[in-house]
Amino acid sequence: QVQLVESGGGLVQPGGSLRLSCAASGSIFSINGMAWSRQAPGKLRELVATITTGNNTNYADSVKGRFTISRDNAKNTVYLQMNSLKPEDTAVYLCNADTRTTRSGPVYRYWGQGTQVTVSS
Repeated sequence: QVQLVESGGGLVQPGGSLRLSCAASGSIFSINGMAWSRQAPGKLRELVATITTGNNTNYADSVKGRFTISRDNAKNTVYLQMNSLKPEDTAVYLCNADTRTTRSGPVYRYWGQGTQVTVSS
């Protein structure tokens, strides 16, 4: 199977920065799109940023200009650089990867367990 492990979360003051990482491992043949989502208590999960194999990116309006998604295909890792953080960015951040485990097999979306980001003074 495939495992995704996020890291880099923590407590940061408003205006600060954090860099999240998400490493995929296991029976990976190829990874297509990767993405970060977040979920705050009592709110629906929100798609934050996506990145394709060709490094085309998209962002939620709420994070445009502040967050940057990137990936290292050799390491099967996706990153989220978060700058100018606001209290409303507080949430559990989860990554996902659309992964094929064999050459001709289906693409399945795997999810990580999440990492907590808290923005507070």
